[in-house]
Amino acid sequence: MKFSKLSVGMGLALGLFASAYAQTTTLKIGYATTKESHYGVGSTVFCDEVEKGTQGRYKCQHFANSALGGEREQIEAVQLGTQDLVNTSTGPVGNFVPEVKIVDIPFLFRDYDHARKVMDGPIGQDILTKFPSKGIIALSWTENGFRHMTNSKRDIVKPEDAKGLKMRTMENKVHMDGYRTFGILPTPMAFPELFGALQQGTVDGQENPIPVILSSKFSQVQKHLSLTGHVYSPALLLLSPKVWNKLSDADKKVFMDAAKSASVAQRKKVNDDENNGIAQLEKDGMKVVRNVDGAAFRTALQPAYVNYAKEFGADNIKKIQEVK
Repeated sequence: MKFSKLSVGMGLALGLFASAYAQTTTLKIGYATTKESHYGVGSTVFCDEVEKGTQGRYKCQHFANSALGGEREQIEAVQLGTQDLVNTSTGPVGNFVPEVKIVDIPFLFRDYDHARKVMDGPIGQDILTKFPSKGIIALSWTENGFRHMTNSKRDIVKPEDAKGLKMRTMENKVHMDGYRTFGILPTPMAFPELFGALQQGTVDGQENPIPVILSSKFSQVQKHLSLTGHVYSPALLLLSPKVWNKLSDADKKVFMDAAKSASVAQRKKVNDDENNGIAQLEKDGMKVVRNVDGAAFRTALQPAYVNYAKEFGADNIKKIQEVK
């Protein structure tokens, strides 16, 4: 009798252990920069909250530094279900969900407060609803930051200074059309190739937010940093429908809440890097130009704005600009 009870007890324990083990799902999450970067910080908070909220039934394996490919390749993998999550800039996202392109217009946002209000408000949240029909689940807007120009040739104070510079850009027509009005020669290139291209002089410069310039150590291959703030670069935490469709309603809520926490953490890291990173880059040998002529850049951009108005609707652009 005792043996029988013991057997039943052991059987139950083993069964529960096997059940718990079987239910643990490890999600692959990828991003372009280091685990210590803003992308890594946001992704870590998301994964920790998901693991906690699902009692360990879901956990993450991080693939930092473009280990799973460039952002476009990772978005495609999420769409196909061969990768579970990506924390990506919006740069290549417009190729999948065209409605996203409007937020990539240069000089559309006044500052971080304005940009975040748009992303978290009706306009930004409506854009997120466009993703499922394209085979992607957008959990939340995270953040990359305001983009600035670096190059190996000279200071950039006004658009004429950028003329003729071969500058790596994302594969993003909205960005490239704008940059051409400054006389820049846009050179689309996947992020993993960028450091080597700067080192070898294949391109003269690049443009990215301070957190990316810092975490990617571009100060080693670029001497001039101009605080142009020419584009606000949001980011997105994207999930494969293959994962989403298996989640219970309770787990879906855990994932959504975790994504909101990730957004808060990632934005805080962007703020911290902006506040401390410029001084660090100067210490690392970069010459920082703070007195950029923003008005001249906006004036130079006017021909591109005519085309943006045709493509996205002048009223839609105005609605974003008028958010208080």
